[in-house]
Amino acid sequence: MARILLIDTSTAVLSVGLSLDGTVAQERVCTEARSQASLTAPLVKEMLDAEGLGVKDCDAVCVSAGPGSYTGLRVGVSTAKGLAFGAGIPLIAIGTLDILAHSAVAHSDTVSVMADSDRPSLIVPMIDARRMEVYTAIYSADGERLTPVEAKVIGPESFAPELAEGPVTFIGDGALKCQEVIKHPNARFRAAEPLARFMAPLAQKAFDEGQFVDLAYFEPFYLKDFVATVSRKQLW
Repeated sequence: MARILLIDTSTAVLSVGLSLDGTVAQERVCTEARSQASLTAPLVKEMLDAEGLGVKDCDAVCVSAGPGSYTGLRVGVSTAKGLAFGAGIPLIAIGTLDILAHSAVAHSDTVSVMADSDRPSLIVPMIDARRMEVYTAIYSADGERLTPVEAKVIGPESFAPELAEGPVTFIGDGALKCQEVIKHPNARFRAAEPLARFMAPLAQKAFDEGQFVDLAYFEPFYLKDFVATVSRKQLW
């Protein structure tokens, strides 16, 4: 039985979980703003305590690798590395867009009343990158990534060829703002976060295949360089 710690801090929502053979046994979700730095480790401990376990009782740690929030990714990856190193267990990294795509697949599988005409032919997860830009890629209906991950500015004609072919599900915290711009009748929009429960089967698959990352050298997939801004507030 593989026990895997799951950590996602890539968006505004903090999510941690514990999976047993690909199924979530414990999950904690926090929507409090800027909570990643202060609450990630405490929530992991709370969750493990609920199962009567320590980190050393786990077989691996899995972290959302990005793209997403620069600060959030740094917190999540640093925490995951520290836990894995201290316990002497391997680290798994799963792309954040992969997690969102899997959540769309899981949703389609559970909505049995969905008409065939509404079932997506493609899935397009979107993570908000400010203004009208999103981090995105195109996935098949079963969650296989078909295009490279990119930062894309969204306009009225975005994804027009894909939408012309059939229903497309846009999912993630970047999808709803695009709803105001993409008006094609085949476009479907869903708010969602890359939660631990959707990481679990992907983490288990990576664990079974021995897809671990190097603890010393692994870095989050930021996609874009961090740009610091200067405060306009008067300091004195």
